[in-house]
This record gives sequence, C-alpha cells and structure tokens, in this order.
Amino acid sequence: MAQSVGIKDVARAAGVSVGTVSNVINRPDTVATETRARVLSAIDRLGYVRSESARQLRAGRSRIMGLLVLDMGNPFFVDVARGAERAARDAGLGVMVCNSAESAGEEAEYLSLFAEQRVRGVLLTPADATGRNIESFRRHGIPFVLVDRVSEGTAECSVSVDDVAGGALAVRHLIDAGHRSIAYVSGPPGFTQVRDRRTGALNALAEAGLGPDNLRELPTERLDVAAGRDAGARLLGLADRPTAVFCANDLLALGVLQAMYAAGVTVPDDLAIVGYDDIEFAAAAAVPLTSVRQPAVTMGALAAEMLLEETEADAADAADTSDAGGGAGGKRTHEHRRVVLQPELVVRRSSLSAR
Repeated sequence: MAQSVGIKDVARAAGVSVGTVSNVINRPDTVATETRARVLSAIDRLGYVRSESARQLRAGRSRIMGLLVLDMGNPFFVDVARGAERAARDAGLGVMVCNSAESAGEEAEYLSLFAEQRVRGVLLTPADATGRNIESFRRHGIPFVLVDRVSEGTAECSVSVDDVAGGALAVRHLIDAGHRSIAYVSGPPGFTQVRDRRTGALNALAEAGLGPDNLRELPTERLDVAAGRDAGARLLGLADRPTAVFCANDLLALGVLQAMYAAGVTVPDDLAIVGYDDIEFAAAAAVPLTSVRQPAVTMGALAAEMLLEETEADAADAADTSDAGGGAGGKRTHEHRRVVLQPELVVRRSSLSAR
C-alpha cells in the first residue's frame, strides 16, 4: 500500500522548511515567487494533498455543514438538500448529508458523528418526537437549525412551512369540489407535520359547517409509497368509503393511487386524491396529482444561510474575546429567528371531479 505524502516530504523535496511549505499553502503572498514555484512543483510532483482534518483541528472551525433529514428516498428532502448545498457552496463550505430513516436511534448516531467530526453546524429535521436527541446534542455547543419543523419551546432557529394552512388548503379544495366524506392518510402521529396538516383539515371542515366525523383518519407507520399502498387497501375495505382522500405527503398519495389503479377504482371520478409536498413525480403520475407545494429548495437555502449567520457571529465573538485578552469585546449576539413559509395548492387532474 502506497504511503501518503506529508508536508515534510514536500519540504525535503523542495529544499525548504516545513514552515515555508505551510506558507505557500495558506499564505502564498508571503513567499518569494521563485521559492513558491519550487514548492508548488514539489507538491505537484509528489501528489501531496493537505489534510483538511488537521487544518480544521488547528483552526478550530470545520468547512463542513451537517444535514440530517427524515428520508432521502423522499424527493422533498432531496430538494431541501439541493437548496442547502447551494448556499453552503456559495460560502465555500461542503454539506455532509445523512438520513435518519425516520428513526430516533439512527438520528442519535448521526448527531454523535457530527459532534465527533466537529462540523460547522447542523441542519436537522428531527425524527425523535421526545426531543431527547436534540437536548443531548445541544451540550456540544454546535449550532443547529431546525428544517421543516417549528422551533416551539426552543431557542434555535427554524425554517418551516405553515402546515396547518397547507392542510386547510387541501381539504377546502375537496369541499369546494363537493366532497363531504374525506379520508386523511396521515403517518406516524409523533411527527408535528402530520398533526398540523390534520389540524388544518379539521379547520377547513369547521369553516364549511362540517364536523370532525367527516374526516376519517388512516394512520401509517411510515411516509412512503408502500405505506400509501397499504392505506389504499384499507380504504378499499371500508363499507362507507370516503369519496376523497388527503395524504400527508406525495409518496403516500402515489401509493394510494397505485392501490386504486390495481383495484380498478377510477381517480378522480370514484376517488379524488390530494397529496402534499408537490415533488417532481406528482405531476408525472399516471393521473397527475393535486398537491400542496412546499418551497423545499428555498427552505434548505434559508436554513443554511441562517446557520452560516450564526456560526459567523460566533466566530466573530470568539475573535473579539481573544483580541480583548479574554474580555467581553464587541459581542455580536446572534438573534435566533423562526421563519414560516406559506404553502401553495397546485391543482391537477387527481382531484378534478364534481360531486
């Protein structure tokens, strides 16, 4: 196995000190042109790559931002990651993307990994409904921003969508189309998003003078297509089957659509369907899916920008304290913000049937 080339090897090959090589890498303007060229030639010839982890330990700051999402199999979170990566790249940082798979245990393991790697900060969509993982992670002093979750009762920044308004948009649309018996294919009840979308659905029913009995909830253990197919099968087995279904995300809605297609149930004439997220596949489904659109890319970018603001403020405060010999300095306290974006209903053929 080939040995890695270190900075001492470069210094030896170029006939200079280790300090000179370090200056060429980190402060090239301080090194004479001829010497710099000799060192760069040695770096190229030997194939030297500097250790980013060692540089981070010396500087005390990572160039990596962590992103931990519920399900990377869901295109919604892929879009969130795209937005975060774009903002991080503009700031000269990279993003380490991890997938909790809706598991509190896996979430805890990845948060420990982020702490071990001393990441600059973390963007987090929590899987642990108890909040214990967040409390445990907070002691490391690493900044984090909640994504697709409101930071109620916590001091951290958050970027989310008004899911109560989104649920109301979906069910109001179905009521306006004449539906009075509606199913809600929800998801794990511990997820705030699932509960908020149900609250919005009930609000829309109340506005129309309809009671909560008009909403039949079909919970699922996960928020994927397979869970949607299972919910669709349960829906088909109901003696008084609702005429419309609102799903907590588009993957569930696509699963319900598959179950209806396999059973010969026509969408939207026999059953209207509305999803949530407006992922790319929604418009491309066999029956184009009506969905509540979340600005996922914007959400990811905003969260990353807020995290960068906080880490830059922390770094400036540390520098001020150091310059003041440990005094208070000119502290730039970061003000945590809670940004709530508004959803938008995108109407397609899956719900366009008059009752």
